[in-house]
Parts: sequence; structure tokens; C-alpha cells
Amino acid sequence: MTEALSDNLPQVGIGILGGTGLYKVDGIEVRDEVNIDTPFGEPSDSFVIGEYAGTRIAFLSRHGQGHRLLPAEINYQANIYAFKMLGAGRIISINSVGSLKEEIRPRDVVIPDQYFDRTHRKNSFFGQGVAAHISLAEPVCSALAGSLYQAGEKLGLRIHPRGTYICIEGPAFSTRAESRVYRSWGCDVIGMTSATEAKLCREAEICYAAINLVTDYDVWHDSEEPVSVEMIMGNLAANISSAKALLKEVIPQLAGAADEACACGSALEGCVVTNPEVIPQETREKLRHILEKYPGQ
Repeated sequence: MTEALSDNLPQVGIGILGGTGLYKVDGIEVRDEVNIDTPFGEPSDSFVIGEYAGTRIAFLSRHGQGHRLLPAEINYQANIYAFKMLGAGRIISINSVGSLKEEIRPRDVVIPDQYFDRTHRKNSFFGQGVAAHISLAEPVCSALAGSLYQAGEKLGLRIHPRGTYICIEGPAFSTRAESRVYRSWGCDVIGMTSATEAKLCREAEICYAAINLVTDYDVWHDSEEPVSVEMIMGNLAANISSAKALLKEVIPQLAGAADEACACGSALEGCVVTNPEVIPQETREKLRHILEKYPGQ
């Protein structure tokens, strides 16, 4: 275990955020385990730094080892900022979700392309003397999402290339009335974490896409049992093997920095509206890893 200073961190190309049931990635040759102190506080856990097929990656357990953090207790700002400090150009997020559509069955995989956020969390790095307004019309990296979908198809997974993920505060599951309303809004899957990560990754100019592992039909489905922890964990055990296979397939294709064909790496350009002369030095230093490439903003 290494206690690393911010200027002495190992650098990686890909970050992996593990969710419920995925606390490590098989096949990664572990090089180090690093605790990172960020300007936004402590991340969920230490980062496992490793290598797979010649690609340097960093893995973080979103809920902490042993699953000790509720969705609303996760320090999302610290998690994403730490990945930025590690130089991760891409983040692949693994999430368990409920299905809101008949055709999206338990044990399917969904690669969402849209989010509807119902939470009330800290979902921006900005404030404290600096204002920025970033575009989220397309909240995930289409290049990274496309790579995940193609890898899933190649493996023969039941995989869906798009979908709207509604993010709720939790930790309780939906009422039947809520679930039916979300369906009427056209949402496809429901979860408690991914929308917050997507927003922060866009501000940090990190490519972000998610592997949604479908565990249940939430509570709207008349012929299915209401969602329960027992049901989720049973289906998730089967889904985890799909997620691990998908990661092994796609990681070798994603070596290097963020994809030059996408706009994620310059998403913040022109978005800071505060006069640079009035940004407090303390805030500028706090956001150094995000703002340093835009000295004039």
C-alpha cells in the first residue's frame, strides 16, 4: 500500500469504477495499491493500479471494499478527481440496474446514452468563486460506449447499445407508483450512481461510459416478484462474469489516452464564465488538474 502525493502518482490510461458485486477485476497484474488525498476529500477506497494486456489501469470500488457506502454517501467528487490526478483518459463504470422495459430482461447488459437525474448531490467541481456551465446534451462518450457495445456483441452478450438511465437517491428501491411514472417518462433502466459520475467526468474532460448489468424489473412488472436484495444478488452473480469478460475484451483496444475522435478531452473549453482575475487562488489550486490547461479561463 502506497500513500502517494498528488505530484508523485502513477499514471494510467483507463479507470474502472466497480459497483455492487464487482470489487476486483480478474487477470489484472497488480502493481500497487494507492491511497489518494484529493482537494475534495477521500475517495471511496484505495486505488488498485495494475496492468492488463499491456494497458495501465486503475480500479476503484465505488462503495468501498465490503460495500460499506450508500449511494448518497459516496464522495463522487473525490473519486473522479482522483482518477483525473492519475491521468485516466477514460473511465468505464460498472453498475447494477433495474429494467423499466419488458424487452430489457434481467441479466441483459445496457450501455446507456442518456441520463435523468433525480438526486440532490454535489455533482459539480465548480463553485467557491468560479462558475462553469458544461454541455451535457450527450452525457457519455459515444466512442467509448460504441467500443463497449461492439465488444459485447462480439462476445454474444444480450446487450443493448443505448438507453436512458434514471438516477434516484436511494437507498430504498422505488414505490410502484414511482416505477410506473419513470416508465411513462420513457426511461429504460434505473440506478443510484451513474448520472453523478457522468456529470463530473464531463467537467473533468474524462471519457465516460457505463456497463449496466440488469438484475430485475424494478417493481412495475405485474408477473415478476418485487425487487429485493436476494433477487439482485442472484442475478448479479451471473452478470459479473459477463462484465469481466467484456472488460477483458475491450481493455486491449483502449490503450493510450482519450480518443482523439471524441470531444470529451476539450469539453470544458469556453465553459468557465468567471473572469480569471477574480478566481480565488485557493479555488484555482483546488481545481488545478482541471483548469491548468485553460490559463485564460
